[in-house]
This record gives sequence, C-alpha cells and structure tokens, in this order.
Amino acid sequence: MSRFLFVVPPLVGHINPTVSVGNELTARGHEVAWVGHRTTLGRLLPQDAVRFDLDDEVPEDLVESVSARACSVRGAERLKFLWEEFFIPLARAMRPGVEAAIDNFAPDVLIVDQQTIAGSIVARLRGLPWATFATTSAGVSDPLVGLPKVRAWLDRLIGGLQREAGLEVIADAERSPHLFVAFTTAELIGDVSEFPDHFYFVGPSISDRPESAEFPWDRLNGLPRVLVSLGTVNADAGERFYRQTVEALGGQPMQVVLVAPEGSVGAVPDNVILRSFVPQLSLLPHMDAVVCHAGHNTVAESLAHGRPLVLAPIKDDQPIVAQQVVDAGAGIRVKFGRVKAHELREAVHRVLHDSTYANAAARVGDSFARAGGAARAAELLEGLA
Repeated sequence: MSRFLFVVPPLVGHINPTVSVGNELTARGHEVAWVGHRTTLGRLLPQDAVRFDLDDEVPEDLVESVSARACSVRGAERLKFLWEEFFIPLARAMRPGVEAAIDNFAPDVLIVDQQTIAGSIVARLRGLPWATFATTSAGVSDPLVGLPKVRAWLDRLIGGLQREAGLEVIADAERSPHLFVAFTTAELIGDVSEFPDHFYFVGPSISDRPESAEFPWDRLNGLPRVLVSLGTVNADAGERFYRQTVEALGGQPMQVVLVAPEGSVGAVPDNVILRSFVPQLSLLPHMDAVVCHAGHNTVAESLAHGRPLVLAPIKDDQPIVAQQVVDAGAGIRVKFGRVKAHELREAVHRVLHDSTYANAAARVGDSFARAGGAARAAELLEGLA
C-alpha cells in the first residue's frame, strides 16, 4: 500500500479527472488524499475523500479578478495575464498549505496538476517522486514555441518561484522528470512520437465521477438530441450565445438540452429543455451531438461517447482544443461572440446528418477506450511509489 497526494488548483476541469484516478488507486488498496481549496474540493470530491483544505479567500479573489479581466484580453496577452495574475500568485499562496499537507499525510508520491506550480516546487524541496497531470490536451505541447520572448518571460517568472524556495532554477520546472500523464491520445492531438519516454497518453479520466444534478428523463423523445453547454465557468458570459442558440434551434426537428441559467433566454421553445445543471456523464449516451465552449472535459467526455461537436471557444486553451477536434474531423468551429443563428443552425445540422463527423468522433472515442483512462494512470502512478 502506498500514499498518493493530489495537488490541484481551484478549477473544476483540473479536479474532475483526479476523482476517477483517486477512486482507482483506492480500489487497488492505496491511500489517497487531495490538497486544494475548500469550496471547490467540497463540491467535486466524494464525501468520504481525505482532504487538506486551503484558505479560500485569496484564490476566490484571484478567480474573480482573473475571470473579469480575462474576457478583455486575447492571445499571448491573455496567457501572460493568466500566469502573472493567477498561476504565479496561486503558487505562492498554496505552497505553505501543500507543505503542511505533506507533513500530515506523509505521501509516497505527489500528483501535481501542470498549472499548480506549488506542488512541483514542494516535491523537489522534499525529495518526493512526483507526476504531472496534464488535464487538457492543449497542455501537452508548448504553446509558446513560436513566441520566444513570451517563453523567456514565463521562464523568468517560474525561475523566480524556484529561487524563492532555495531551489536550483531548471527549465520546464512545471513538468515532472519522472512521469507526465496526459489525458488525451494521438488521435486527437496528432503525432506523439517526439515526446520523451516518460510521457504517457492515457485518454480521458471520466469514470466513477459523482453526479448529483437531477434531470427530467421522461421528457426525452425520439428526435435527434443536442446538448448545449458552456461549462460551469463560462455560464455567466454566455447570454448572447444562449439566445442565438434558442433562435437557431428552437422549433427545429431536434430536441435540445440547453444548460444555462434560468431566465437567460426568455421564452423557451417546446423542443428545448432548459436546465441550470445536468448530470452530463449520464446524459451524453442519450445525445446525438454536443455544442460547447471547447472546454477539455466536455470535449473529451463527448468524444468518449462518439458524439460530434460544434465548438465555440471562448478563452484560455479552448481555441487549441477546438482546432484539435476540427483537425480530427470530429467537429465544426464557430465564433462564440459573433456566430449568427443561421450559422449555428447550419453547423448543428451538419454534425447531426453528415456521418463523417460522427465517424471521426467514434474513432477518437475508440482511441480513448484503448488508452486505458483512469486505470492506466493509476498503474503508472504505482510505478513511482
């Protein structure tokens, strides 16, 4: 038996994949715990999970300020903003709590989210073996390859964190030299032959995640079904998109499950089921296509069920993920802030009725199943203990 400690940021898409891996490790007889922020962990982890809660005050302030500002910047400026205003301060805020969790739990292995730099720094300070989890397929390749000045700037920021901890400054400090687990496959991200030997591509980790949202299952009918969701973080920014969706798909020969805040779309057409939250994993097998923001979790879950996508990326890694889906032939990309109702309607009809999209989605989904998911990740982690 070994002890594994997950170090995670206060971001839903980065915590969800760890739940299935944690369950798998527990089923194999190991002890598992998480260190992260109270509010997010309390909402996402099983009730009996061992948690080391960090003070929520600083991260909540950071999340709010980042969300407000991030919508106004684009490209390299957005990436610089996220690191300077969110990930670097988050690392400083988390480090004492991560060290305290290690003192209390005495883990044999740390499992560190790629963007939670505090975990990688503390692992090196304590001499612990550690694994990097890349929860998004956009996190595998370096997005700054063509931006050397931005890359140098980011290296200086991360180097500063290492110096503050009394560590030697090394390149790629956010990536473990022991084990790098990417929750994707070559069928989605392309050729992986150039990556180091300690990089493993295991497909998404989406099994055994608790879901508490209710759903009116008896309302589903025999028409083609489309799920529309912008994810938990982007819901408040989506009012225009929600209204375009209702105009585009209302009255069409399909049934639409729209995940949006109550009152955000005005009158709801008869063929639209409006819900604030849905049990997405349970719902996807009943859907025929998905319209989303290209968040990696929603994309991976949809493709794992062989569902083609219409993608409206908003920010962060979403444009990269959206392009990966398009390149794989499994979806169509539209402009989140500019798409017209007729364009969205046409895109949805195409992925529903042109079988090439569903066939490509099924091909990616099959690769996910073969890669092993949470069980494969747990097996690799056992190799570090």
